[in-house]
Amino acid sequence: MSLVPKRSGWSWKEGAVRIPRGRFDSLHTDFLIEMDEAALEARPDDLDALRRLGELYTRRGRSADGLAIDRRLARLCPNDATIHYNLACSLALTGDADGSFDALRRAVDLGYNDPGHMEADPDLESLRRDERWKQLLARAAKRVV
Repeated sequence: MSLVPKRSGWSWKEGAVRIPRGRFDSLHTDFLIEMDEAALEARPDDLDALRRLGELYTRRGRSADGLAIDRRLARLCPNDATIHYNLACSLALTGDADGSFDALRRAVDLGYNDPGHMEADPDLESLRRDERWKQLLARAAKRVV
């Protein structure tokens, strides 16, 4: 496969550069983080960039940065169930079980209704031994239409 843009004069041939897949994924994630950080400098309330950046920080293991983004999103979109669910995940990853349960309750109150995803989500693993977990799952299941 050969890709040769008409204007820039550069070319790339598949296999010419060998980067292990894991390293490539890491570099790609870092590149996307830099792009979204730059986008936010120009437009600080860009919801799409904030959503992507929160996920990318978490994927990169930067849980505290992801939490800061999720808190910011929750302030900007206080009635978005998915944003509160993601906030709960970030809080759980940073060790704040009480805050995570509060955010999960808020997500369910706002209409989040996927207890199966909650059960499978590795971000919420630290909450599963807490007595509040089953109660919250039951509340989410009641919301399933």
